[in-house]
Amino acid sequence: MGIKQLLFLAAIVLCIPRVNAQDDKFKALFMYNFTKYLEWPTQMQQGNFVIGVYGSSPVIAELNIIAGKRGIGRQKLEIRKINELAELTGCHIVYVPEARTDKLSQINKVCKNHGIVLISDGPGLAKSYAGLNYIKVNGKLNFEINRQHIENEGIKVNTALFSLGIQVDQ
Repeated sequence: MGIKQLLFLAAIVLCIPRVNAQDDKFKALFMYNFTKYLEWPTQMQQGNFVIGVYGSSPVIAELNIIAGKRGIGRQKLEIRKINELAELTGCHIVYVPEARTDKLSQINKVCKNHGIVLISDGPGLAKSYAGLNYIKVNGKLNFEINRQHIENEGIKVNTALFSLGIQVDQ
């Protein structure tokens, strides 16, 4: 392998973390902006607004940056790293990174009927479990939305959200 090929491969490898970091930043921004189109029941509009992230993810750091500057309505934004299923209750949003989607069925069972929006990160997951699901379309981050999953949690969805993402049904 020639020096040019090695330099080219090195450049590609060095760029991959930047692309992933940019995606993490956009996922956090999307997550924050989703809250502008969703309305939780009155009893959940008090205390802190909690976004839980199941397991380790660089999205946590990006969400903490947002939480340091913004809130959700009159609620303070709190970010929690979730390690155990029992820690899921009390969240408004639970994000399940791609590396943890194997646990989505169990997470869904715990979150069901607790007013929690599940956000996942993998192909087809909005059809089976998640209310919102990150996908790539032509290399760009986008999202799927399953209205029924969100509304089954007692959360109202502003119809403007449907024009921003891709609506899917079960």
